Amino acid sequence: MRWFKITLAYDGGAYSGWQLQEDQPTVQQAIEEGLQSVTGQQVRVTASGRTDAGVHAAGQVISCAIDTNLPAGDLGRALHANTPHDIYVLKSEEAIKDFHAIRDANSKQYRYLLQDATHHDVQARKYSWQLHHLLTLETMQEGAALLKGTHDFAAFQTSGSPRSGTVRTVSELSVERLDGDGFERILIHVSADGFLYNMVRNIVGSLVEVGRAACTLDWLNEALQSRDRRRAGPTAPAHGLTLMKVAYSRDLPPDPPAPDISN
Repeated sequence: MRWFKITLAYDGGAYSGWQLQEDQPTVQQAIEEGLQSVTGQQVRVTASGRTDAGVHAAGQVISCAIDTNLPAGDLGRALHANTPHDIYVLKSEEAIKDFHAIRDANSKQYRYLLQDATHHDVQARKYSWQLHHLLTLETMQEGAALLKGTHDFAAFQTSGSPRSGTVRTVSELSVERLDGDGFERILIHVSADGFLYNMVRNIVGSLVEVGRAACTLDWLNEALQSRDRRRAGPTAPAHGLTLMKVAYSRDLPPDPPAPDISN
């Protein structure tokens, strides 16, 4: 049995999320069916995060154990050829024994895309939250600074997926405006050592409330301190969210020592 680390990108628009669901198409189902076509085995895979329906990925990581002689690169290419066109196998690597995509992850990075002008890019409507009022970038950046660091993020966790603890460390929470092709966009990047259910989308929804002057920075800070989901902002739509990257310190086997060519 060999362990593999496989990195994926996908458009989540056609799927009911990552996790297997009865009578609903999911990314996990597509990957496991592809692996069965390649290896002839029923392979169960574990993803670093269970992306919700409509959420996209540019760097989702999965782990699995397979009894195969295929080199890791060949396995990845064969899997890519046996998955739908909206799923892309970026990389396949042989991992250390018992590598686990969730337990061994150190941090994850998400990106959320907003459009807040009156003139929107229609081609980006499936990948961004298109708002019909302008947002004040500086106020959103101040709000992001309040949320950065180690806090109890219970107010930004949607009910339905209880965790043993709700304290997380947000190492990056940036808000920037881009205007490269005539359409203004706001990019929000969030990196943390872990995320609660819908935490990123709830943070984005709260920053939008601050950015459109519906709520104040004091309100945002009070919502954080309250640990009460009802005190924070709405949940931003799923289709603006992309899982960008997952970082590991324990995943791949060490490189073999270089041969001694001194003699």
